[in-house]
Amino acid sequence: MSDDRDTDADETALGRIETEVALLMRLGEATRRATGTAEHRVLDRAAYVILRHLDTAGPQNVSALAARLNLDGSTVTRQVSALQRDGLITRTPDPSDGRGTVISPTPAGLERMAAVQAARTRLYGDMLADWSAEDRADLATMLGRLNQALTARNRPR
Repeated sequence: MSDDRDTDADETALGRIETEVALLMRLGEATRRATGTAEHRVLDRAAYVILRHLDTAGPQNVSALAARLNLDGSTVTRQVSALQRDGLITRTPDPSDGRGTVISPTPAGLERMAAVQAARTRLYGDMLADWSAEDRADLATMLGRLNQALTARNRPR
């Protein structure tokens, strides 16, 4: 009998997770659009994610970047071209493959990324001000685990 209750409880939890993730995505986008400060708008979402990744992982070729971000290479190429046009990344010859290039953030790109990161950190700090430090740390851990599971699920097999 307890197996049925455990199964029902798990299905209920999974249903709540599905709803909460859908709501999180919608509210996150609404919050991004509604935030009036210029700091939040100095980079679009794609540029921010690419620059954050390059900042933490180091210079990458488009293929590695596309694989890490679970995007098509042509999509990343378009995004990288826009970043290059705006002076936020540079391309240099790939030392392991002379036919390709390696993408690196410029100081201007890192500066804009840091401004957005700081603005977002302040925003979340304000929203979660009444949460305990332990609750904030637990949320960070759980979101990290969710992102790892999503990454593993979306990897080409």
